[in-house]
Formats: sequence, C-alpha cells, structure tokens
Amino acid sequence: MQINPDQLKQLIEASLFVLGKTVSIKSLKETVLVSFSVTRVKIKAAIEELQQDYQGRGVELVSVAGGYRFQTIEALSPYLQPLWQEKAPKYSRATLETLAVIAYRQPVTRGDIEFVRGVAVSSHTIKSLTDRQWIKTVGHKEVPGRPALYATTTDFLAYFGLERLADLPPLTDTESLEALFSNVNSSADSNEETGSENTLNTEESTNE
Repeated sequence: MQINPDQLKQLIEASLFVLGKTVSIKSLKETVLVSFSVTRVKIKAAIEELQQDYQGRGVELVSVAGGYRFQTIEALSPYLQPLWQEKAPKYSRATLETLAVIAYRQPVTRGDIEFVRGVAVSSHTIKSLTDRQWIKTVGHKEVPGRPALYATTTDFLAYFGLERLADLPPLTDTESLEALFSNVNSSADSNEETGSENTLNTEESTNE
C-alpha cells in the first residue's frame, strides 16, 4: 500500500505523540507503517522534516538512544514544574556514583564497582537501578562464582538525552558530569551504603 509524504509525516507525528517515548525507525516500520511500502530513507526524511516543522516551538523532536521522541524545550522546564504534583524521588550520592561507574566502565561486576568506589555496594542499589531500567545484566564474568556483568540500557540513554554512550561527557569534566545527573535529584545525605541507604522510588514523573 502506498502512502504520500504528508500522510507519512502525519502518521509518524501521531505515533510519537501517542507513545510518548523514544521510538526507532525500525519500530515505526514494523508497527504503524507495516502495511505501507515505505523505505527507511523516506521515514528518516519525514522525521527530519518534522524536526524542522517544530523549530522554534515549545516542543521539539529530538534524536536520542537510537530513536526519536517529542519533548519540551529545556528553557521551559522551570515553568512546567508546577504541572507535576508529586515530588521527584531523591537518589543518594552512592547510587549516582554506582550508576556512573557502570556507565563508564561497562560491562562491570559488583566487585568492579566496589573496587572503583572503595566501599561495598548494597543489593538495594543494584535492584533500584535495575527496577528503574537504567541498568541490566548482560552476562557473567568467567571467574569463580561467575558474578553478573552490568551495563546501561537504552532507557538510560533516553532519560539522560544521549544518542549513544560515546556522548557521555569526559570523566575529567566535572561540570559536565554534574549537568548530566542534574535530571536526578540527589539527596543531601551522602552516607555510603550501610544497609540504611535512602529508599529509592523507581516511579518518576518525567516528560519523556
């Protein structure tokens, strides 16, 4: 079945709004566009036209985590905060440090994380990051005990607005690292995991 350029743009635009999350060209082609004879090149061209259409608007179409999504422009963020009734959860410094080690050193074991940070990593921290779908188990290290290997996910990339891991700021760039994690409210309590680490709420209100 054929689809004209205007219809293609409309269908892609509607699909991204309805889903409200990052969607790849492959996913579009295999779902809403499965009945149409349209190439990946034409889909990408339609998306690029949509990106131009939304220039200068309060909402923009961005490329993140290997796909595309609509999001509000950063300049409006402070004014939109009152729309969310629930407070964003707070993550401890220990949790953010654990996430950073996994992001930059992946795949890593729990022991690797503890070696870098110099303290024990609680099971709660790993579970919370896994439940948040920011990390996942990608295999096991071939050493005694075969510990799990952890790596970040596409949800991690999408949440932090990254297209690929190579877009992570350099480890030496402290300001960039702080900006990267500014999306997550870090708690003032910087105590290390001792079994009493702050409970992490894995449900977060975002505009993804």
